[in-house]
Parts: sequence; C-alpha cells; structure tokens
Amino acid sequence: MTFYSIPPLLTLCCFLGLAVLAIFYGPRTKTNLLFFTICILGSFLYIDILFAFNVTSAKTALWVSRTDHFFIVYLLPVYIHFFHTYLNISGRKWLIRGAYAYSFILMCLTLTPFYIESMQKHYFGYFAKAGSLYFFSGLAAFFVTLYVLIELVNAIRKETNSSHKNRLKYLFAGFGIMGLMNGLNVFPIYGYSVYPPGNLSFFPLIIFAVGLFKHDLLDTGIFIKKSLIYSILTASLTCLYALIIIIADKVFKNFNFSDSIYFPICFFLLIAFVFGPLKSKIQVVIDRIFYKGKYDYQKTIKRVSQLIVSVLDYEEIGKLLMDTIVDTMKVRHCALFLRDTSGSSFTHFSSRGELIDPGRSILINTDTPMIKVMKNHRQLFMRKNLKQKISASEIPDIVKDMDTLGAEIVLPMIFEENLNGFIVLGEKFSGDLFTREDMDLLETLAGQSSLAIENARSYKLLDDLNENLEKKVEERTIDLKHALSEKERTQEMLIRSESLAALGQLVAGVAHELNNPLTTVTSLVQATIEDIEQWDQQNPLDLDLIEDLKFADKELGRAKSIVASLLGLSRQTQTYSEAVSINSVVEDALRIMYNQYKHHGLEIVENYDRNLPEIQGNFANLGQVALNIIQNAIQSVIHSRGVIYLDTWFDPDKSRVVFSCKDTGPGVPESIRQDIFKPFFTTKEVGKGTGLGLYICHEIVRKHGGTLKLRHSDGPGAVFEVTLPIDGKS
Repeated sequence: MTFYSIPPLLTLCCFLGLAVLAIFYGPRTKTNLLFFTICILGSFLYIDILFAFNVTSAKTALWVSRTDHFFIVYLLPVYIHFFHTYLNISGRKWLIRGAYAYSFILMCLTLTPFYIESMQKHYFGYFAKAGSLYFFSGLAAFFVTLYVLIELVNAIRKETNSSHKNRLKYLFAGFGIMGLMNGLNVFPIYGYSVYPPGNLSFFPLIIFAVGLFKHDLLDTGIFIKKSLIYSILTASLTCLYALIIIIADKVFKNFNFSDSIYFPICFFLLIAFVFGPLKSKIQVVIDRIFYKGKYDYQKTIKRVSQLIVSVLDYEEIGKLLMDTIVDTMKVRHCALFLRDTSGSSFTHFSSRGELIDPGRSILINTDTPMIKVMKNHRQLFMRKNLKQKISASEIPDIVKDMDTLGAEIVLPMIFEENLNGFIVLGEKFSGDLFTREDMDLLETLAGQSSLAIENARSYKLLDDLNENLEKKVEERTIDLKHALSEKERTQEMLIRSESLAALGQLVAGVAHELNNPLTTVTSLVQATIEDIEQWDQQNPLDLDLIEDLKFADKELGRAKSIVASLLGLSRQTQTYSEAVSINSVVEDALRIMYNQYKHHGLEIVENYDRNLPEIQGNFANLGQVALNIIQNAIQSVIHSRGVIYLDTWFDPDKSRVVFSCKDTGPGVPESIRQDIFKPFFTTKEVGKGTGLGLYICHEIVRKHGGTLKLRHSDGPGAVFEVTLPIDGKS
C-alpha cells in the first residue's frame, strides 16, 4: 500500500464507522436506513478506489470498477432521498422517482465501455477513465450536489431553533461538502492527472461525525465523552510514535547512528518535549470543540448541595436552582413548577430566562398529557427522544404542552413516590444538545431540590404552626393571668370569709369569757360602793375591801387583754411589711381559743424562744394560720385529754423563724397526707367543715415566702410546722 492509499482508506473507515453507528445504534427510521445505504454505497466506491490504487493489472481494476459502479450509480437518488426525508420536504416526489429511474438507466451502462472506457495509469495509481456516456452521470452528480446544498442553505436560514440550526450546519459541512468533493472526482475520470478530491472526504465525514456525537444528528442517543476522546487521542499518538520508530529504523538502519547510545536518547527527548506538549495542545483543542463553556460536574453538585442544605426558604431554593441551571448549562430559559396545596394542579413558582415572564401566572392541571407521562415514567424526557420513551399516539399532545412552555427538557421532581413538581428547560444558547453529563447533573439537582423544597415546606408549616401556637399561648397566658388574678381575688375573699367565720365562732367564746370577769367586777364594785357609802370615817377601811378592788382591777386587765387579742387577729389589712412577733401571734391565738378547751382538761405546753426576731408580714393573716392549726390540734385531742405542744425557735442557717404545733391525737393517715392542703378537702362530717382551713393557711404562708408542712411525729399525733423568712417574702 502506497502513501496515496491512506486518504481513501481513512474515508472508507469513516463510511464503515458511520454505517455501523446507523445500523446498530440508530432507530429504524427511514432517515437512518437511507443514511446507512449512502454509507454502504460510499464504502463500495472507496473499496474500488483502494483496489485500483494498489492493483497491478489494469484489466482487473477495470472489472472491479465497472462492477462497483453497477451499484454506486444509485448514490445520486439515495442522496436526494435522504436529504428530502431529513429536511421534511414532502413535495417533489417526482424528483426522487426521476432520480431512481435515471440511475437505473445509468446502471445498464456501467458494464459497458460507454460508461467506463478503461483504467488510466496516474502517479497515484489506476483510476477509471470516462466513456462517451459518462457525461450524463457527471452532469447529474453536479446538479444533485448543487440542489442539495441550496436546500440545506435555505433550511438553515429558515430554522429558528438553535439546536436544529446547528444540526443542519453540521450536515452541510459534513455530508453536503462530502458530496461536492466526490463530484470533483470527475477531473481524474476525464484524464486529468489530479489526485481525486473525493479521497479527502474523510475530513467532512469527521466533521459530520463530530456533529453526530455532539448534536445527535441521527437521533442515535450516543453522546461523546471526554474520556473516550482522550483515550482515542492517546492511542493515536501511541500509533504515531510507533510509526515514527518504524520509519526511523528503516531510514537510519544503514547508518551507524542507529546503533549508538544517542539514538534512544534522541527519541526520549522527542517524546518528552514534542509528544507531551502536543498531547496537551490537542486536548485543549478538543475541549474547545466539544466542551466549550462546560462545567465541572462534581464541583457544581458540591456547591449547589452546600447552598441548598443551608437554605430553608423554598423561594430562595427555587431561585438558586434556576440560576444554577441557566448559568451552568447556558439555556435560554428555565422554569420551576410546584404542586399547589390542593394537589389538583402545578403552579409556576420560579423562572429565569426569555420565555416565561416571572410575573406571569401559569397553571398546569394534573390531567394534562405531559403530567400523566411524568407520573408514569418518573424520569426526564427530551423533545428529540419522545419516540423512544412514549407511544406515538401520545406524542402530539405532549409536544403541544411542551410548546406552550417552550420546553426542550421536562424534568420531574419526585419525593416519596409523589410528583411534587417539575423543571422545564429551553434550548441552549449554543444550540448544542444536552449530553449524558447534563442529564446526570439535572437528575441530581432535581432530586436534591425536591428534598430541599419539601424540607423547606415542612419547616414553613412548622414555623406557621409555631407562630400560631405563640399567638395561642399568648392568648392563653392572658386568660391565665386573668384566671390567676380572679383566683387571687377569690382566695382573698375566702381568707376573709374564713377569718370572719372563725372570728364569729370566737366572739361567742370571748363574750362568754368577758362576761365572767365583768360580772365579778360589777358585783365587787357594787358591794364596794355600798361599803364606801356606809363607811365611818372614824373607823379605818376593811382590808377585804381593798383586796376586792385589786381583784376587780385584775379582772378588768384580763378582759382588756382578751379584747386586744381579738382586735389584733381581726384586723383586715393587706400589708406584708409590718413587724410581727410570732410569739405574740401564737399567744393571742391561744388566748382567744381558751374558751374551747378550758373545760376539757387539755394540757398545752408552751415553749417559746423569747429571743425570737420579728419578721416582716401580716399579723392578722398569720394569726389566722395559728388559729386554724391550734384549733385543729384541739379538735384532735379534745376527747382524749391529750397534750398540745407549741414551740417557736429561730433557724440561723436559713434566717427563718419556725412555729411548730404538735398534738398527741390520732394523727393524719398516710393515705390522705398528700391531700390535706387541697381546697375543699375535709375529713369532718357534712356541715362541720368547709375544707378550706389548711388550704388558706398554706396560701397565707406561701405569700409570706414560707412553708407549711406536715411533719412525721416521733410518737402519736400530728406535727404542723410553719417556717417564715425574717425579711418577708422570698
């Protein structure tokens, strides 16, 4: 094989490679079948050229060339047919039929000298020489090529979609130019010793292959990956390196230089300083061609993930998502639709770009075909590959929905098996197709955003509930304050009423107590008056008279102290800042209760700390506490003639005054000890107790900052202990 055989070999490889892609990866459409046919017929053409370049027999080369052209003549009608189908030219079917009929006529001539006269020897090898009727084939090829190029140019001008326009441009630069270059093979056919321009068709075919991968020209769904390109590049450079070594070995094998140590050193330097930078430069060129303006997938996902998890406002999440997609993928517009609260439709929530006005409200019902497809398939779909995923009957309605939104891609947002929303993407500014890397990024963003938006919704719901709860708590707090205020007022009224009730009972006893000394004093005073009236100044006063007057004075003092105690305990004041002696409180309460126990043989043991400091409080209220506690103790031992112990002392560690009342009665059962301070709890018979005594005592002591507790007694009976701070409330 000579050097001149390399271009047709490369062109043959391109045709065969494209044929394999079309038949194995492309859909079974009319367009792909026609494309496959062109590639096969093109392969026949360049097999013929390769054979003619390398054969030594002109007769054999002529036979092979005539045989190949028996099929190759159909390239013209298939070429027209392919472009008519690709460009959706529905009319002019007569042109296609005429082209097939014309090729059939030419086919009948291919095996005769009228079509190919002989094989002519050129510097690059044998090449077919035109017969007398070959002119009709060349003329047809010229008009077909010109017709196709004009149709492509018109289609490019009319196309408004950038992606479709790019596809047409690659088709023009690839298959259009390839047809033109093959048409120029007419020069060597007519005897001009010019290297066949069609042999260089691998250049436009490579451009077409780039478009095939980059813009999916044949809807194969194959997108070229950077790793594959780099692998092919590395392999190509390795082959080139091996070729250079082989050529160098052949060139320098007759020189002593090849056997010296400098030969491998030179090749090492060649690899280090030429092939390394060359590989880097080629990679840069590949990036510019295939990945211009591309993003770093991992960095984009990481950045968006970090931002999304830190945002709890789903409006900000929507804006972040729109900005990321538009800025990263360079699309014309992007919109986010979310399911509304009713669940019956999807509302335009956020958008960025040219088509959808942010202020425009768009409502998509759940019964539209596009929504139904998303619910069923649960994966993104593109306008260009609807046929691969959706039945043909559904496509028109879905395309109509997508046209309404200007959508090239519709991306569902699934959360917990529910369709919570979807993302709509328009075409790219560059007109490039969405690659597999784009799909991976979009699906990841959709999953993360769906979760983030659902979390933000839940947070907003909790925030709203919390706000409502705070309002309710505030309302309840106001109601509670009113209730507590009412409770305090009612409690004060209860204390007063209980005090008045107790005082009412005590007044009867006090009146009886006052009657005795007053009656005695009255009798003595009356008798003394009579004696004084009969007194003889000559005789001195009777000593008994003096004793009677002293006794009367004593009884009057006793009556005065009882009245003073009663007045002290009955004062209805609300101040808690007066100086109070606990000893005086207990003594006055005991003095008033005297009438209730004096005839029952009770023993009361008083043990007061005479150095007891005064406290800040309310004398009358504390007197009520002492009265209730002592009265309960009297009632518990009144039938057993028991003993009551009254003690007061000072606790210097806690700066508190303590009053204790212990009795030898039956005590308080363990089962009711936790209930005795509750309001309206009583163990007395109906009509003999209200159940408010100890409750009111407990509240009075609490207001003074102290405690009222029922202590366990060492022996029989109960021990009530009142502890009060000396500085008032604490």
